[in-house]
Amino acid sequence: MIHKAEIEKPLTHEYETDLCIVGGGMAGMLAAIAAARHGTRVVLMQDRPVLGGNASSEVRMWIRGAHGENMRETGILEEIALENIYRNPQLNFSVWDSVLYGKVKFEKNITLILNCSCLDAEMAGEEIAAVTGWQTTTQTYHRVRARIFADCSGDSILAPLTGAEWRMGREATDEFDEDIAPEKSDRRTMGMSCLIQVRETAHPTTYIPPAWAYHFEKKDFENKINFSTPKKWQNCNFWWMELGGLVDSIADTETLRDELIRTVYGVWDFVKNGGVCDAANWEIEWIGFLPGKRESRRYVGDHILTQNDVRAEGRFDDLIAYGGWTMDDHHPAGFLTTEPPTIWHPAPSPYGIPYRCLYSRNIANLMFAGRNISATHSALSSTRVMATCAMMGQAVGTAVAIAIRDGLMPRGVYEQRIGELKQTLIQDDCYLPWNKREVTPLMQTVNITGSGDVSMLTDGVERPVDGVDHAYVCHPGEEIRLTLPQPTQLSALRMVTDSDLNRETFPENIEHNWKIFPMKCHVRLGAADVRVPATILRDFEVYADGRLVCAETNNYQRLVKIPLNLTAKEITLVPRATWGAEQVRLYALELMD
Repeated sequence: MIHKAEIEKPLTHEYETDLCIVGGGMAGMLAAIAAARHGTRVVLMQDRPVLGGNASSEVRMWIRGAHGENMRETGILEEIALENIYRNPQLNFSVWDSVLYGKVKFEKNITLILNCSCLDAEMAGEEIAAVTGWQTTTQTYHRVRARIFADCSGDSILAPLTGAEWRMGREATDEFDEDIAPEKSDRRTMGMSCLIQVRETAHPTTYIPPAWAYHFEKKDFENKINFSTPKKWQNCNFWWMELGGLVDSIADTETLRDELIRTVYGVWDFVKNGGVCDAANWEIEWIGFLPGKRESRRYVGDHILTQNDVRAEGRFDDLIAYGGWTMDDHHPAGFLTTEPPTIWHPAPSPYGIPYRCLYSRNIANLMFAGRNISATHSALSSTRVMATCAMMGQAVGTAVAIAIRDGLMPRGVYEQRIGELKQTLIQDDCYLPWNKREVTPLMQTVNITGSGDVSMLTDGVERPVDGVDHAYVCHPGEEIRLTLPQPTQLSALRMVTDSDLNRETFPENIEHNWKIFPMKCHVRLGAADVRVPATILRDFEVYADGRLVCAETNNYQRLVKIPLNLTAKEITLVPRATWGAEQVRLYALELMD
């Protein structure tokens, strides 16, 4: 046995990169992936052992976004959703973790640092020079120097460390003329929840609560559980088990976690043993010990999104993402009140979110995405849901790639490159309401022929909108030809297929919540598996001047970029089979130089 008596200082690992992202939730993940795919070197620092934040196996909150038909968020988020459907039809959370991990860990240009909590920042004037994190598993420091930093931590850890302007709590109604805001401003927020998942069995099961669990009676669940039938409780993921809005949702997290755990085990005792709910055959599948947060610090950017922006549909010139969740303002007392636990204030779906809400007003190289963007409490009550946060993350990563390429700061992208940012996002399958994919100079020279309405392939709208389908429709085997005036160097063929945004081709007995996003809540006995949407083009061939250059037999993605890297005058796509639909449906087919 070797024993050292001297004091040893922990090792510090040093990194030099283009972009450092703090926080690996859905926003931080998509920011990292988007930036990396556009050639930016990224270091992603995440304080947990898994990715996904509130959507990870540690919290298990459903990903939610814009309401309404054909309003599903696409881009990298839809890519991840389809990957999960293909690889994980039973919606197992451990497999889901692997989907998220693989997307980041094995993406070129990303360095992933897990179990590493950011604790310090080094400033150089009004810019961040470096951040430092402590990795609990290795007992080492990790210092990252970067040109641009993005805080996707939710709690905005870089705000107090850098002097960036931030807000916390509810604005008074007269500050931004918001009629759903309180009369006076306060520090109250929406709370946090420890969620519960339960499993249905084929026989009665027993539950004995711990002695320290709280005891509840039926009166405690007023406005929380619908007791109209004994099985109504099965349609809820217990999101209303919420605390923290009356105190400090950062500083008091550990105390709140303890209270939530006592609440969770007591709630299940009531559901299981209270004699009111039909739960005899149900048992605990999982209980989360990491609270999922809804609100804490929010940064201040060049624009503060308000309730009125949301209600006016947010038709900003710098629109780079959209929301469509109601303004879902949870009662700050959470589980402690018998009043309705939330008020769903109407919001249009979609409404636009401007780029100016994603970078700091006073720290030149700081961006952010997620529930900490520049918004009032009232607007945050809608923008905070994870699908919306994820789209803002993809916008941040894409903007950083442009900034790094051109030597700009985040504000400079708004001032000089906002048009390019929007077109790049649309090219990457991010829907931007009231905007279209512009026909590129190359595609202006291409003659397209096929058996359907070929104008739909280049009309710039890549989903059904306002009652117009916008899809090119044909049968398997019917060729689509793209002919150029002369042989041209081509890098890729971009194709957007129909991923059934409403998931109408899922099995009939699939729960509605799984159609919104493929993540489980409770595990029902005999529940059907999800499956790849039948409308996706699975098998196809691509020919260049009659020569076969690609034969795909297992595509399950919506956005497909087929590498060409050749010179040709004619490219031919031959769709062979979908995942079950009789017709082939495409929203875009575009040659790229």
